[in-house]
Amino acid sequence: MTETLVVSILVLWVVVLALVVAVFALARQVGILHERVAPMGALMLDTGPKIGTPSPVFTLTDLGGRPVNIGAPALSSTLLFFLSPTCPVCKKLLPILKSTAASERRWLSIVLASDGDEPEQRKFIRRAALEPFPYVLSTDLGLAYHVSKLPYAVLLDERGIVRAKGLVNSREQLESLFTAKDLGVASIQDFVEQRH
Repeated sequence: MTETLVVSILVLWVVVLALVVAVFALARQVGILHERVAPMGALMLDTGPKIGTPSPVFTLTDLGGRPVNIGAPALSSTLLFFLSPTCPVCKKLLPILKSTAASERRWLSIVLASDGDEPEQRKFIRRAALEPFPYVLSTDLGLAYHVSKLPYAVLLDERGIVRAKGLVNSREQLESLFTAKDLGVASIQDFVEQRH
């Protein structure tokens, strides 16, 4: 009886030691994977105004009749967010934009930009409750920034300098623009590459 008990305790200790080794091996693999899979910021397409250069300047009127200056010196940074009423990812990001506008209002203003049919855009604004945001329709604005895919965002500082830009599909990618500006880098990918 005691022999069986001793053998079972030895077997249990061997199993526990094997589990400890397995946990350490898995922790090491997770660490290696974490290094390899760098944070994914907004996908910066290398077109349009370069990071660190002055933005094209536009004086537009939003759909509410208010004047909107883009690229000119301002009291706060400007997030220019390109979207479309037919873009499902754009619609998914709208609550995030509203939350960001509220939490970052001390230093950031958000301008929504699109092109296309004005009546359709006005319906979209009402349905999505976007009235508080300046919403401009301008094909020239999209062409100046070389916007080819949506949703796309451009972050301008108070002087009208392009600080970050890219294709954004999630909150993390949107916030990566702010992080890139704070770090003084073109994108999160550039930051990760500089560290290696």
